[in-house]
Amino acid sequence: MQAEQIKQMIEAGLPGCQVQVLGDDGQHFDAVVVSDAFEGKAMLQQHRLVYATLGGKVEDGSIHALALKTFTPDAWAKAQ
Repeated sequence: MQAEQIKQMIEAGLPGCQVQVLGDDGQHFDAVVVSDAFEGKAMLQQHRLVYATLGGKVEDGSIHALALKTFTPDAWAKAQ
C-alpha cells in the first residue's frame, strides 16, 4: 500500500477533507486529516471515521500502522 492510495481512500470517504499521508515503507504511515465531519466528535470517534474510509486495510494487515492526527478546520487553523 502506498501513501497516495491511503490519501485517496480517505478523501473519497470524507469528501471535502484535507489529507496529508507520509510513509515510505509500505506499512507504517502518518496522516493528518482535517474535516468538518469531525465537528463535535471526540478524538476516538474522529479516528474511527478515518479508519472506516480504509475499507478494512488496517484489519487485514495491508496497513500495519497508521498514526493519525485529526482536526476540525477551526482546530487546524489554531494549530498552525
